[in-house]
Amino acid sequence: MKAVNKLAVLLSLAALSASFVSAKTEEQAYLESCRKDPGVPVPLAVVAPSIGHEYAGATVQLEFTVDAMGKPVGFTVKSESDATLVAAVTDAVKQWRFKPAESNGVAVATKVALPIRIVDDSVVAMR
Repeated sequence: MKAVNKLAVLLSLAALSASFVSAKTEEQAYLESCRKDPGVPVPLAVVAPSIGHEYAGATVQLEFTVDAMGKPVGFTVKSESDATLVAAVTDAVKQWRFKPAESNGVAVATKVALPIRIVDDSVVAMR
């Protein structure tokens, strides 16, 4: 009987932890999924673009430099996209902050190529 009770408690804890995991914002989930190598700038804070649902599924390919202070600068758009979408995505990424890449323990500016895919919140909620 004790084994059954332990199993019920474990299943309850698993269900409870799953609800906490799903309570993460898309931004938090993105931050946790990023590579964290010393030679790669690591996002510390991200801002989602403010755009309408009509852009769900669209992708904007950005190139920029993360400077030694962790600020994104020098943006170039490498994909053909709607001007409104490009402006919203670029404005959002300009607010991101990074832990800069390091070389021999020293922060260095690094060029980044970043595809930004727009995900519809209603689709994410259904997963």
